[in-house]
Amino acid sequence: MATVSKFMKPLTPSSDLAEVVGAKALPRTEATKKLWDYIKKNKLQDSKNRRNINADDKLAKVFGGKKTVSMFEMTALVSKHLK
Repeated sequence: MATVSKFMKPLTPSSDLAEVVGAKALPRTEATKKLWDYIKKNKLQDSKNRRNINADDKLAKVFGGKKTVSMFEMTALVSKHLK
């Protein structure tokens, strides 16, 4: 029997994260990809420091109310929204 890699295991997003990536269970890698699609589509990457993400209202909920987070911080904050 094949075991599913921890990264490929479908996880359910919280209601806040679901507003950005959808409510369907998905692997962490796919959630991150959808998050980046959302960030690029809404031009939320900081123009001066490309490593920072500027949150809109939906992302602020995911980021614990923070207005700006680094890419690395974002990964940790998003993990809290996947079960």
